[in-house]
Order: sequence, then C-alpha cells, then structure tokens
Amino acid sequence: MKDIPVVRTVQITRYVTPLREGGSMPAVVEADDLGLYVLKFRGAGQGVRALLAEMIAGGIARALGLPVPEIVLAQLDPMLAQTEPDPEIQDLVRASGGLNVGLDYLSGALNFDPAVDAVSADFASRLVWFDALVGNVDRTARNTNLLVWHRQPWLIDHGAALTFHHAWNGSVAQPARPFAPIAEHVLLGQATALAAVDAELAARLTPEVVAGILAEVPDEFLQLAGAEHAEGPLSAPASHRQAYVDYFCARLSGRETWVGALKEAADARA
Repeated sequence: MKDIPVVRTVQITRYVTPLREGGSMPAVVEADDLGLYVLKFRGAGQGVRALLAEMIAGGIARALGLPVPEIVLAQLDPMLAQTEPDPEIQDLVRASGGLNVGLDYLSGALNFDPAVDAVSADFASRLVWFDALVGNVDRTARNTNLLVWHRQPWLIDHGAALTFHHAWNGSVAQPARPFAPIAEHVLLGQATALAAVDAELAARLTPEVVAGILAEVPDEFLQLAGAEHAEGPLSAPASHRQAYVDYFCARLSGRETWVGALKEAADARA
C-alpha cells in the first residue's frame, strides 16, 4: 500500500470568491504555489473541530483509496480582510488568522446527482463503510458532498464527520456503536458489496497508518480543541492525538457490530 501523502503547507495570497452553499462559508482562494483551494476557516461557526474532522476523516478516506482532493494546511494573513468589501467576509478572515485547512479546488467539477450519476456497488460499499466508520452525517440525497470531476466521483467536505468529538473527554466509550444516520446515506441502497470490502478496508487502517494520519494534524488545532480541558487526554496535543488513534483502533476492532448493522440497513434500502 502506498504511503499517505504528506500534508503540505501553503500561504494564502488572494481571496477569490466565497462559496455560500455551506453554513461555514468556505471560499476559493489562491496560494503561493499558484494553486486554487477551497479554504475551510478556523474562525467559522463550527470552529476548529470542523478542521480536525476535515483532516482526520479526509486522511482516512485517502488511506482507504477513496478519491479526496489534496488536503493542505493554509496559512492566512488576517490583513487580507482589507481587500474584501463584504463586512461578513472581513470578520471571518480576521477571525481565521494563522493555520486553516484547504482542499484542492476541482475546477469544472459538477455536483453529484444520484438520479443521473452512476457508481459501482464496490464504490458505494466502500463509501458507506467509510462514512459509518468516521460518523459522517453529511452524505444524504439533499447534500451528497460528492463532486463529479473527469467523470469520477470525488469526496468533499468532511467537517461534519467525527460527531463523537463534539462532546468528548478523550475516552473510548461504545466505539462499536452502529451509526444510525447511515440510514439516510445517498448510496446506501447500492452498497451491496459490504461483505466483500470490509476486511480489505479494515486491513488498510493499521494502528501505524492511523497514527500517521494524526501525526499530520497540527498541535495548534489540538490545543484549541482541547482548551477547555485542564487535565485528561485532551489537555495536551500528544495525548489528544493518541485519543483519536485509540478511538479508531477500538472502532475497527469492534466493527463486526457496526458493519453488521450497515449490511442490514443496506439490505432494507435495496
């Protein structure tokens, strides 16, 4: 298996345009490598945990071989706010000075339409398995968070994943719990190959691979997310990072329970 790509850091040089489809108001920006990125702001309403979810869930997807645009850390100078006439954008840029998260902008990509765009049972099963693993509530027919680019589906926007970490003390409690919102997954009815892909996907996520994904997460994000914890696993970046590793390793070890629930849900939908 190929190594997980190292997360690069870029410097944002220009705010191009807002993307007002999402509640966090991400934006297309240009960076010093002349690339365009969809920037997720640390100062948005969802806060830094949405950036953690973007990096961790996105990293896991890439380790599973699922197509995710390149994820980068994006350094934002709050002085860029001065170039924007919209006060709302100015406030967001000022509140997001420092490191943020960006995804490669897929120019010309179209929103995935489940009534028109076909995917294989293998792809649907891999995606449903992944979304159940990471607790992604945002892959429904109303909001697929899939793009079609060069005739292939691409996964975007995982800021709503890792639902468990919004009220978390770092402990591993009920890691094998089935993910109930999967019943609304846009591709659940096509996920007829779950039994065939389960062992292969789990084998890709060794403890070393999961630890490598978490190693790319900046201490700064972990410190901000754990700021209200004076003690315990979330009080320091190293133990905070390890808490995520422990959670996913425990969830993978108990996957017989949640994968079994997935199969039942997929059979019912089909």
